[in-house]
Amino acid sequence: MPRLIALCAAMILTACTMQRAPTGLQPAGLPAETGSATPVFLATNRQKTMIAARPFSADRSLTLNFARFDVTAPARRRLGEVPVGGNDPRHHFTATYRDIDGRARLIAEINAALERLPSHNREIFIFVHGYNNNISESLFRTAQIVTDFGIQSVPLHYAWPSAGSLPLYVFDRDSAIFARDGLAETIELAAQTKAKDVVLVAHSMGAFATMEALRTLALRGKSATFKRFGGVVLAAPDIDVDVFDSQLADIGALPVPFTILVSQRDRAIGLSRFLAGGHPRVGNVHDIALLQSSGITVIDVSRVDGGGHTVFAQSEAMTKLVENSRMARNALVSGNTTLSPASLAEAVATSAVALPLTIFLPDGTLFGGTTGQRRP
Repeated sequence: MPRLIALCAAMILTACTMQRAPTGLQPAGLPAETGSATPVFLATNRQKTMIAARPFSADRSLTLNFARFDVTAPARRRLGEVPVGGNDPRHHFTATYRDIDGRARLIAEINAALERLPSHNREIFIFVHGYNNNISESLFRTAQIVTDFGIQSVPLHYAWPSAGSLPLYVFDRDSAIFARDGLAETIELAAQTKAKDVVLVAHSMGAFATMEALRTLALRGKSATFKRFGGVVLAAPDIDVDVFDSQLADIGALPVPFTILVSQRDRAIGLSRFLAGGHPRVGNVHDIALLQSSGITVIDVSRVDGGGHTVFAQSEAMTKLVENSRMARNALVSGNTTLSPASLAEAVATSAVALPLTIFLPDGTLFGGTTGQRRP
């Protein structure tokens, strides 16, 4: 027992020293770097700091904070890559930022950004990051997805207080629970804008926070907010299947359309399952029919570029598929599964890259493999 206590203490001390400092951030007003920038709005329940290069910490805030970041990506990088760890814009993602004072100001600035877009693109894209992310890593992932997938919507990143340290899984799990109210409020704020739709994509542990936020809205009698969604996508959701079932029961009718990306080869989800004593997670669940019965479209990406934990954002093949097929983009990015199975098959089959996807539609139809064949 003394040895076990010493080992746990050593792990805690090591975890504290392993937290990665955010990089590539500087306040607006400093000399801007060359290159086009991607504007990303931020809502976060991370605590504000007085440190210019680290404007938000891993500490938890009971109130939401808001900002706007203008993100630049290095000119030479592979699609899906997010090079971080420094402040050189030639090699790393970088950003300038400024605070936004309050909810009303955030809504006004988002509305102004929406008005600069063509009417058919006036939607808000909310991205919720996963476990083990600091503020710059999650922010830059948002910008990478928007840039590489050609998303024309206004990006709104929700950053919950992850520790940004690999051993602090339990801290992050607690933070994801803590973050549900802030995400619910962020969804409400997005619904109050002039956007025609709100599309929400959540990754890994961020999917857990998202389901908790939807549950919070439903239990507070605010399910009408769901009508503002143009789609919800959970990518590699790190959620216990029994917890997910209880969330579904509390939420009732899910936003439509609702899509989940799963992979049997996702090692991160496999590790989470191991830590949970072998109990299955939604991100690698085998019972697809249960999800379909809840009106959920399931996309199995196990055979796409290794089927890893971030394949949804980093796979060059999937990126090219999205670039070459608007219909496939609707299905894979914004979760729009109102297309017929035949249209989905045609979208994939006629794309420049044929992917070994399997798509399970809520009506029980299966569209799968590289052939794009439909099977009842």
